[in-house]
Amino acid sequence: MTLALLNYAADAWVAPTGGTEQVRSAVSGEVVATLSSQGLDFKAMLDHARKVGGPALRAMTFHARARMIKALAQALMERKEELYALSWATGATRMDSWIDIEGGAGTLFTTSSKGRRELPDDTIVIDGALEPIGKRGTFAGQHVYTSLHGAAVHINAYNFPVWGMLEKLGPTLLGGVPAIVKPASSTGYVAEAAFRIMIESGVLPDGALQLVMGSAGDLLDHLTCQDVVSFTGSAATAMKLQAHPVIARESVRFVAERDSLNASVLGPDATPDSPEFDLFIKEVAREMTVKAGQKCTAIRRAFVPAALLDAAEAALQARLAKVVVGDPQVEGVTMGPLASLSQLEDVRSRARAMAKESKLSFGDIDKVTVTGGAEGQGAFISPLLFRSDDPWSAQLVHDVEAFGPVSTLMPYKDLDDAIALANRGMGSLALSFFTYDPQVARDFVLGAAAFHGRIVLIDRDSAKESTGHGSPLPMLIHGGPGRAGGGEEMGGVRGVKHYMQRSALQGNPRVLSAITGQWLTGAPQPTGDVHPFRQRFGELAIGYTLNTASRIVTLEDIEHFANFTGDTFYAHMDEEAAAANPFFPGRVAHGYLLLSFAAGLFVDPAPGPVLANYGLEGLRFVKPVSPGESIKVSLTVKSKTQRNDEYGEVRWAVSITDSADELCATYDLLTMNAI
Repeated sequence: MTLALLNYAADAWVAPTGGTEQVRSAVSGEVVATLSSQGLDFKAMLDHARKVGGPALRAMTFHARARMIKALAQALMERKEELYALSWATGATRMDSWIDIEGGAGTLFTTSSKGRRELPDDTIVIDGALEPIGKRGTFAGQHVYTSLHGAAVHINAYNFPVWGMLEKLGPTLLGGVPAIVKPASSTGYVAEAAFRIMIESGVLPDGALQLVMGSAGDLLDHLTCQDVVSFTGSAATAMKLQAHPVIARESVRFVAERDSLNASVLGPDATPDSPEFDLFIKEVAREMTVKAGQKCTAIRRAFVPAALLDAAEAALQARLAKVVVGDPQVEGVTMGPLASLSQLEDVRSRARAMAKESKLSFGDIDKVTVTGGAEGQGAFISPLLFRSDDPWSAQLVHDVEAFGPVSTLMPYKDLDDAIALANRGMGSLALSFFTYDPQVARDFVLGAAAFHGRIVLIDRDSAKESTGHGSPLPMLIHGGPGRAGGGEEMGGVRGVKHYMQRSALQGNPRVLSAITGQWLTGAPQPTGDVHPFRQRFGELAIGYTLNTASRIVTLEDIEHFANFTGDTFYAHMDEEAAAANPFFPGRVAHGYLLLSFAAGLFVDPAPGPVLANYGLEGLRFVKPVSPGESIKVSLTVKSKTQRNDEYGEVRWAVSITDSADELCATYDLLTMNAI
């Protein structure tokens, strides 16, 4: 049955009005879907995103958006088998599809979780500390992030139709920006199905998502400075898009993830019988064959110490000989075909060029034994391992990416040579280094990090938990310099900020505090007759302050604390030694004694809305307190974040001062308070 794929514009499914493109199965070559974007009004789609989707998303707090994203992930997981049923025709094995489908949903779950934990239940994000400007504290600066008022255009690659879509959508929606998604045509039927599940979940506001199946037409002609283009694909297409006159004129944000000649390096400390050698061989073979090598992070260049070249080649040959190429639906098949016949011809063409300067060590460019299918009916190809004994004379291996199960094994002389060869790719998404020597790892990172977006350090201790060379993770950046595109996707909250504008606000702390929803130094600190620990989460006002009575810190207090805790550090117990210390005038109180006394001054002990104290942050001891001096505390509601229907987190700014009103210690106290 051939699927007639639809577009989704202005909250309605739209059939194309003109001729359609046929999409064929990578396994059988049969037509599995038709698609076209003819008839779409791309300007109207952008207007709908900006005027309907944007305001609706921006009206939601980060926590509301995070809950929405979690609901999308749950909807996809509930109907994942529908996606698996389609995915095999792309050439993906069940494991390949698991990475794409459940891995994609996993990125949404992680994005949602990080949004709830790391972003406020608000629509504005503070960036960094308050910057005092005026001497009297009445004028200050504060950086903030707010959502862009445009739309995100997502142009995705064919290799991961679900994950590739979701890893962009999570940060975009969390940032409060609507998206227009354009999947690659060859696997678009899987992307369209996943998109349909999200729409049918009913959790998205109108205008939040739209879908283009086929050509993007004149979409880019209507972009503005408030829009973002996020692209995954070839360097040639990326450069064409970046050169678009509207993108240049409007300074449209352009996030690119493109060609990457990723490398894996076996450290100089490895031997043929070391665990790192075996781990390296397994990883190179796995990265060559997972998704038939159609991964932007796949290992294209594998480097080993020159003395281990023959051993590594033999081990890789033996490993690759176990790979079973065929129909992904057939039991025992470990590598499916490439995504399309056109992709097959492209990989073969590039492999033939590489064979002119490197020896083909394993596989056949033109022939392959196919299990459960017939050669010529699908886009099947053999794993291809090349060997280049002189990597500095070779050119194509460092310049040409055959986007399939293709890698080249090469020797290096020493660590500096390995670094230089790895960097010769002129920018990559991922680099892996196998060593058990921490100093070697440090030297390698210092030499290579500037050329690679992510470096995976793998050894016998980390291997069991390692996600491997080629697995981008939603909490880490996915991108790289140079030929890799210069962009960054995901990265937790870092990725969200691609869809937000950082602005520097200047004004009175009172005004800045009101804007940011957080008490800032210098803003008003109203007091009242009700102890703040008697107020529920919803009753506490930002800035509300308790100023405590004072307490004298005696020598007996200090000595009792020292003997009771065992902290008999000389600064607290030896007058002569303490006086010789440049930081102390003589014996002083323990910093932790001050914290304990501070709690005794501000705590209201009876049961009430405060459920738990779960830590403090940013502790600084500013000025020592000598025996006989008094201290007092200022406890201020700094910010609030609701965690669920029962309780929320309250962040309190705590200042401990002495009798001269000079600051002795400062920190943020965190409590959980009943709603």
